Amino acid sequence: MIRLNVLAKNFENAKQINDITEGNVLIGVMVKDFTTDEEAVEIVNTYQEAGIAVSVGLGNGDASQWERVIRVSVETRPAHVNQVFPAAGYTLGALKQANSPHTLVNALIRPSGEAGKVIISTGAKSEKDYGVVTTDVAAAMLADIGVPSIKFFPIKGNYCLDEVAAMVQSGAKYGLDVFEPTGGIDTNTIGDVVEVCLQNGAKEVIPHVYTSIVDPVTGHTKLEDVKELLRKLPSVTI
Repeated sequence: MIRLNVLAKNFENAKQINDITEGNVLIGVMVKDFTTDEEAVEIVNTYQEAGIAVSVGLGNGDASQWERVIRVSVETRPAHVNQVFPAAGYTLGALKQANSPHTLVNALIRPSGEAGKVIISTGAKSEKDYGVVTTDVAAAMLADIGVPSIKFFPIKGNYCLDEVAAMVQSGAKYGLDVFEPTGGIDTNTIGDVVEVCLQNGAKEVIPHVYTSIVDPVTGHTKLEDVKELLRKLPSVTI
């Protein structure tokens, strides 16, 4: 299974994207973009009431937003939540307590520059250190607490596919079936990235494609680019 994760300028843009993808999409709502939690909650609820699946995120991987992500997610119980590695288990527990066991929670892991090793120190305080472990250790730690999805950021398009492959393999080994590559993916690189994920054991791939398909003038996600992304994805999407 493959689902896109993209941004939307507003409700109309989100509705158009949802229609084009036949609902096979997550619309990212970044808490960092809002002054208050209440504003973010309102937008998430508006989308969800219209049948649009929402991915609540930090905003450019900003670890300082991790608590706001939890607060907004508990209030809205979205389809998907992005979280830093140290807070992923806490987030999962908070959502279960809020009677939202359906929400897919990921944990942010960064490539280290060496295949087979990754950086898990992605929290607001821990990101100041270079916390490198093997991909197996990272996957096993997430398996221990029940987090099912790995967000791998930034992969810089298709720059580090060997690192992507190694992390996917470890995830599959420990039962983490969902993989979310992100960072610099565009219409030219998405096919290669997704193919590597599928070939190495991911059962569900959620590529995040953000600013590369956003019109810099209007701020709208370009609908033609969304269609092009769909065309570039492996046939298992449909």
